[in-house]
Amino acid sequence: MKLYDSELRLMELLWEHDGCTAKDLSMLAADRIGWNKNTTYTVLKRLVEKGAVARSEPGFRCNALIERTQVAREETDGLIKRLYGGSRKAFFAAFLQQERLSEEELAALRAMIDGYEK
Repeated sequence: MKLYDSELRLMELLWEHDGCTAKDLSMLAADRIGWNKNTTYTVLKRLVEKGAVARSEPGFRCNALIERTQVAREETDGLIKRLYGGSRKAFFAAFLQQERLSEEELAALRAMIDGYEK
């Protein structure tokens, strides 16, 4: 499921406060993002239509229907397809060229790769 930046920003708030009311969500968005109530409700309506959020009564309670990890995986896959022709190897190589990793980070990456191979 493709989420636009505004939708992702609202989902971040909802993942932190799953089950809150739309009113509470609009107050959080006003405080953290600077949105007015109408903007929050418009983005929330789009998320409901996409099936990313469920709303229920009483109080227009909002619950995330998708997990952060699912969205992160799909966004990462899309980025790799668009920028690296779908090659995870090319993505990883570009990442390593850009980032200066500590020995601890490199060891953790090696351990992840070794664990994946088993």
